[in-house]
This record gives sequence, structure tokens and C-alpha cells, in this order.
Amino acid sequence: MQDNQIVLSLEGITKRFGALMANDQLDLTLRSGEILALLGENGAGKTTLMNILFGHYVQDEGVVRVAGKVLPPGSPGAALAAGVGMVHQHFALAENLTGFDNIRLGTEPLMRLGSSRAAARRKVEQIMGESGLEVDLDRRVAALTVGEKQRVEILKALYRNVRVLILDEPTAVLTPQEAEGLFAVLRRLAANGLGVIFISHKLGEVLAVSHRILVLRGGRKAGELVTAQADRRAIADLMVGKSVAELKRTAPEPGKTLVEFRDVSLMRGVARAPLVHANFTLRAGEIVGVAGVSGNGQAAIAALLSGLALPSSGQVLLDGAPVTSADPRALVTAGVARMPEDRQHDGVVGTMSVADNIAIEEVRRRPFARMGFLNRKAMRQRALDAIAAYDIRCPGPDAEARLLSGGNVQKLILARVLEREPKIILANQPTRGLDVGAQAEVHRRIIAARDRGAAVLVISEDLDELFALADRFLVVHAGEVTDAGPSTALDRSTVGLLMAGHINTAAPAIPA
Repeated sequence: MQDNQIVLSLEGITKRFGALMANDQLDLTLRSGEILALLGENGAGKTTLMNILFGHYVQDEGVVRVAGKVLPPGSPGAALAAGVGMVHQHFALAENLTGFDNIRLGTEPLMRLGSSRAAARRKVEQIMGESGLEVDLDRRVAALTVGEKQRVEILKALYRNVRVLILDEPTAVLTPQEAEGLFAVLRRLAANGLGVIFISHKLGEVLAVSHRILVLRGGRKAGELVTAQADRRAIADLMVGKSVAELKRTAPEPGKTLVEFRDVSLMRGVARAPLVHANFTLRAGEIVGVAGVSGNGQAAIAALLSGLALPSSGQVLLDGAPVTSADPRALVTAGVARMPEDRQHDGVVGTMSVADNIAIEEVRRRPFARMGFLNRKAMRQRALDAIAAYDIRCPGPDAEARLLSGGNVQKLILARVLEREPKIILANQPTRGLDVGAQAEVHRRIIAARDRGAAVLVISEDLDELFALADRFLVVHAGEVTDAGPSTALDRSTVGLLMAGHINTAAPAIPA
């Protein structure tokens, strides 16, 4: 770190939303040249704290200082003027403009005289040289890769002479190689005196890039750690407030093929990106992980296996029989259980109760149906059992699902999926938004389902999660699926190259 000057301090920040205490007397300091990792489970108070810093929210108590000067509350303009910049997980770029014009956007009129553009160009090129952020300034943003778009976002902040740079889940859409490149840039920026706050849920990355770690839990500061003296277990225990059990898994014992994608393409319909000539199988007693940067064809795979779409060409076979109609109910009846990516929109009916949502896929069967009538007592008892077994935090089985947090909706879906012991499980982003303790429990239950004989397909953008769960890897890039082989023969680097499309067959590698 370049020096010890405090560039940012948040003192006694308190924020309430009705009865909910989102931030409770929180203190945070950031020094020049320091990379501070900010961690916490979903709902821990990280987002509220950053919204207060940027003036989107006004704190009930406390003060924010930038370079020793008090920041007026509720003023995003004042935060920007004071030198606070943020790169959000979802980029805010004008896709029809060049990278250079995006960097200048909002700082001066775009149609100024050429001499002004020339001076701005020299400044941007100087920043690029000092930071190591290389990007083609003259290409339209729509033509840039995800990693290049992120560099433009960081250059936008640096162009405004920020003292503090905040990055929110910056590696969520990057390959491992792109993430390593980002870490190198952050280290160089910190060495030049910039203060960096790095918000992430990936403990390996936090340990790799940060100097200090601040953990929030329930709106309060749970503790701080010097990164050089920390490890995954210590961070996880601090986040959850108790010891997190280590995940134990045995070697798989694959059985018969339950799902086969035979030269499957999906060029239209519900998927955001096409799938092209995909060939792979799922076997009983095996977890197959799907790795890939978001938007490369994972949604198409999920739509086909959920019964939401039919292939444009090729065949999807379940237990040897081709799927001939886009009928989610038929696939549920055939033994397919689904944990959708968008749990709030696709996973539950918000205005229905917890009990109704847990039983919703089985209401025509015993014990939930008798002589054409719903057995409300049985539905309620199933919900009570699920609430206890899966730690679903809610007012009770009669509460509407829309009142649950995202993490508790995910637990509800997990209970619905696993308690009927399906033959085939699609787990799409199964632990997104869950704290490390809840993640460990989800992983344990998915592995137990595999050991019971289920075929499991896990789609995740978190490579740590895939290496923890998957017996075999599929990697998707630009709609093409590569069978990368057993996870024990792979490392992050090889999977990352496949994700970026640099190699199209798996190469032997040192086990992860």
C-alpha cells in the first residue's frame, strides 16, 4: 500500500426500513492504496451501506467522510464530485457509442471541438498506460467482450479522478483468466494510491486480491480480518456466526443414462442465447456441472430440460424416450425437478402461501388430493416439516411467498424439489444469494440426492461451487457444449480456457 491516509470513513451508520434494521451503527474505514473486501450474506446490509455512501439513501444516523470532509447525505452528485466511483455488476454503458465516448459521457459535451477530444484522448491513454487497462477505444461497446466492457467501466471512474473505487461482484461475468487480469489491475491501482472496496461472495478471490476483510452480518459488523492471516474457514465462520461443516463427498457410481441431448439445437424461443448441436448425457448417480460465462447457452439447456421449449433440431431423450412436446407438467410427471435461475419469477407464485408453493407440483397426487379435493391439512403439515428441515425463515406455512427473502425462497424451492425424490434434478444457480452456511447445506442435499441415484445437472457461474459438486464438467461457449470430462482431471485454468472458447477439447490438467 502506498501510504496510510484515510480516504473514506463511515461512522456510526444506521438505517432503518420500518421495523427492519438494515445498518446498525456501522463503521468502515478505507486507506489510500488499500483493497478492502466487503463480505456478508444476502441481506447483511452491504447494498444499503453502499447506497448511503452514494447518496441514494439517507442514513438515519452517522456520517460519511471522503478525504476528511463530510459528505452531504442524499446527494449522488456530491459523492461523485468527492471522488467516489462504483462499477456495478450490471454495466451502465451506451452500447451504440465507442468505448472512448462512454468514458467521456457525462463529463463534457460530446460535440465539443476536436482539441478537447484530443486532450481527453491523451488523458484516457495515460490512464490506460498507468493502470494496465487495455481496450480498443474506437470500437462500439456492443462489439466488446464482457471483460472489455468492465475495463471501460473502470476507465470511466478513473477518468473522473476517483479516490475510492467500489466494485460490486466484479468477477460474476468473467472467466478465471479475465478475473486474474482484473486482480492485476486492482493491485496496480492500489499501488498508485487508489482505495478499493471489493464486494464479493467468492472467498478464494477475496483471499487472492484484498489486504483486509470486513464482514457484515444482520446489519452489524461481525468482524475484521487481515487477509494475510485469514483462511476460508475463518471467513465463513465469521459470516455465518457459527462453525460451517466441511463438505464431504464420495466418488460417484454412475448408473443408466436418464437424459440424452442428441445433436440438439435451439435457435429461438425462451432462451436468451442459442444452443448449437449439443451432445451430452446425464446418468443416474452423477452430478454434471455446466460452466460458462452467463448468456452462452445455459438458458437454452435449462429451457429444454424444464419442458419450456422443444429443440429446433435434434432430440432430447428422457429414459430413452424422446420429448415430443413443450410441456413442463409432463416432465414433472416423468420425474424431472427444477430449481429455476429466476426463483422469484419462475420458482414461486408470490401471492400463494408457502404451503401452496411447496405442494404446487403434486396437488393432483396423494396425500394432497382426495376425491378431487385438496387436502389442506396434509399440505400444511408438509410445509411445517419443510420449514423445520430446510430452515425456511418465514412467519409460517400460511404466509405468502412474496414476503420471503430471496434466500428463503431458494430454500422453499429446494424443499419442493428434493422431498419428492425425483429421478432428474436441474439445479440452475442453486446457491445464488445464500450465505456460506446455507450453501453448504444445499450442497450436502444435492450430493445426497446423487447418492440416492438421481441424475443432477448443476448450472452455475461459480467455479468454486462446480468444483465442490460436479463429478463431470460440461462447458458452454457461444452455444457450443464441450464435454470436459471428470472434474478430478481438470483445473480452473483449463475450464476457463474452455469458457473463453480458446480450446475446444479438454486437455489433461493438474487436478483442482
